[in-house]
Amino acid sequence: MIEALMETRGVRHALLVNAQGEVVTAAGLRGPAADADLNLVAAGRAVIASLQATQGSGEWNDLLLDVDGGPVLLTPVGDQILLAAFDDVASLGRIRFAVRRLLGQI
Repeated sequence: MIEALMETRGVRHALLVNAQGEVVTAAGLRGPAADADLNLVAAGRAVIASLQATQGSGEWNDLLLDVDGGPVLLTPVGDQILLAAFDDVASLGRIRFAVRRLLGQI
């Protein structure tokens, strides 16, 4: 499924993480970067939960994190999170479009 994201210009790698913090599937990811991304998803879940509690909202669409390794887009897929790591924040529109197309939202 997420292998299709690798065809989008600028995408470095992608992974789908379940609610238990385990990788369901990955594309373009090798070695220790997977562990770093799992930690990033866990931290993202904590930020999202905090924002939801503060705003009294259960819904969220995307979370963009611009970290040292490059920007990362976290997108909910049911109780899982799709992480798309990409080359530059300027590519955000193209990446969001590709993720939404993959998830059948457009």
